[in-house]
Amino acid sequence: MKAIIPAAGLGIRFLPMTKVQPKEMLPVVDKPTIQYVVEEAIAAGITDIIIVTGAGKRAIEDHFDKSPELESVLKKQGKTKDLKEIRRISNMADIHYIRQKIPRGLGDAIYCARNHIGDEPFAVMLGDTINISKVPIVKQLMRVHEKVEASVLAVEPVAKEKISDYGIIDGSLVRDRLYLINDLVEKPKAQKAPSNIGITGTYVLTPGIFDCIKETSPGTNGEVQLTDALKILRKREKVYGYWFEGTRYDIGDKLGWMKTNFELTLSHPQYSEPMRDFLRKTIENYDEK
Repeated sequence: MKAIIPAAGLGIRFLPMTKVQPKEMLPVVDKPTIQYVVEEAIAAGITDIIIVTGAGKRAIEDHFDKSPELESVLKKQGKTKDLKEIRRISNMADIHYIRQKIPRGLGDAIYCARNHIGDEPFAVMLGDTINISKVPIVKQLMRVHEKVEASVLAVEPVAKEKISDYGIIDGSLVRDRLYLINDLVEKPKAQKAPSNIGITGTYVLTPGIFDCIKETSPGTNGEVQLTDALKILRKREKVYGYWFEGTRYDIGDKLGWMKTNFELTLSHPQYSEPMRDFLRKTIENYDEK
């Protein structure tokens, strides 16, 4: 299975950090956000990856490309561990790049990759969402897809105050953790939402979605919403939501990015204890003040 990683957004919520740096390249602990996404795809057995980029996203391509000058310096300095890691990053997968020339939303970004996908099911993994789980979340969706032979969206319950930030499903529970989707609503107000089950940014979709995207009219800000296309797809074939096992970290805004850095640092084998010591001392100092 191939994977599309949309990474063409302007990152407006991160300004000024993202004026010249893609939000997908913002570091989380010791590597850029999008590297977590690529590594999840590879862990799920996906080695053919399409990253949809836009203007100002060259840093993403450079990150996964070879760097002869840097490799030469590391080799001369005897930094074998760093050299091995740099080479691993540039050889980890077969990555292709497609340019979304005008930022017209998630649906349009996926549509840009249609010729590379062909008539096959494929995964979509957002470039600013980090999933941590024993079994990669995209792999969980792939397994469900094999059983139901239909599109499957990663979903989970979201807090009431966050409902308006998500696409929300109206679904019927057909078995443990699996919902048959009856309808989808993009960013509803909490009091009007059909449930608290939100779509979280990882998908396995059938190729029928491309025709649905083509038929979807642009919405707010002229963007083609994937949720609107999924509403059309649901009328033509079954669409499921799967409440995955694992933890999702949303890097969609500054506070989410800061929280993710803290949480993943506190679970990192190298940095966990030093960070815990630092936080304890910092809290003690503030308490004394």
